[in-house]
Amino acid sequence: MINSKLLGGILLIVGTSIGGGMLALPVSVSPVGFYHSLLFLFLCWLIMTSGALLVLEVNLRLPRGANMISMAKQNLGLPGQLIAWITYLLLLYTLLSAYISGGSDVFSGILKQSALNIPESITSILFTGLFGLIVYQGIKAVDYVNRGLMFGKLGVYLLLIAIISPHINITHLEGGNVRAITSSIMILITSFGFASIVPTLRDYFQDDIASLRKVIIYGSLIPLICYIAWIGVIMGVISNEGDNGLIALLTSDHATSGLTSSLYQALHNPWISGLFSFFTSICMLTAFLGVSIGLFDFLADGLHLDKSGVQGKLTLTLTFLPPLIVVLFNPGIYLHALSYAGICCVILLLLLPAIMAWIGRKKAKANTIILIPGGNISLSLLILIGCYLLYLAW
Repeated sequence: MINSKLLGGILLIVGTSIGGGMLALPVSVSPVGFYHSLLFLFLCWLIMTSGALLVLEVNLRLPRGANMISMAKQNLGLPGQLIAWITYLLLLYTLLSAYISGGSDVFSGILKQSALNIPESITSILFTGLFGLIVYQGIKAVDYVNRGLMFGKLGVYLLLIAIISPHINITHLEGGNVRAITSSIMILITSFGFASIVPTLRDYFQDDIASLRKVIIYGSLIPLICYIAWIGVIMGVISNEGDNGLIALLTSDHATSGLTSSLYQALHNPWISGLFSFFTSICMLTAFLGVSIGLFDFLADGLHLDKSGVQGKLTLTLTFLPPLIVVLFNPGIYLHALSYAGICCVILLLLLPAIMAWIGRKKAKANTIILIPGGNISLSLLILIGCYLLYLAW
């Protein structure tokens, strides 16, 4: 029977992985087709889980509490530290831009159902300001709110899968162009970008390597299964073609609220579409809160600012103002921002760990812990894959 600590670690990875990006998956892979997307989901899971194990391997050579920045400094010197710092900051800002864009779109959709037509810029400011106040209250407030939302998210997810599945049209799952993956691969990568919490898990499990390996593998497998089921039911119900089809949403500035509308057009069931709208709201909120508190703490620590008082308000402004400005000028940036975040994930959570592992193994020789078999051949392959992914994104 699984112990509570192991379960807690697995749920931390699940919570980090399954967020607002989950809503983008059916839309982004719609030109690829369901069956082709299964292969790429598996490959992205394998690649990013390998990266997470390398993050753990490198982290184990440093004292507990060391983060990605310290790991880069130790193995790659000042240039590596700067790359890690900038990439980490860009990753959090692009994710926050995506979730503000998607969250305000959902918020706007809810207001329209209440006959309130408020400009998108105002809903973006309202969404950011309202839920940014929770972040300002600190990790305790975010934790309590997030717990309730996570239980709600899991319950509604299972309910949606159960009630939408009978409406699947198998013909909708057929076809697709495998070459279309180049435009959506980075969103798949972002969906498995959980490795940033591995140093925290290492500290939590006090160097219990066997448990940590299980947590990373099992914790990443659950999102993979959830993504497959989610893509299957959405793509099986909503057609790719037409004005309300999934492909049309790729170029829409309202991809999240548009997905709810498309589901309603496909099923003509207001109860299901209302439940789906509730689910999208929870996904955006949990993702927004998780990334926001991470960025807020990162800036406070990096700039040596207090989290309360005048300095706390300055930290809050630095956290939310840049991504909010991006969204105000590019309100439909949701899907694009998730793709940009994927580029940061490849650099920070795949390329850098592989290079650091190579250097660390060379220095430590026989005394090092190796979590990815295959020696330098495996590391070379992962580095080549990372470079190829960046080439595709270019």
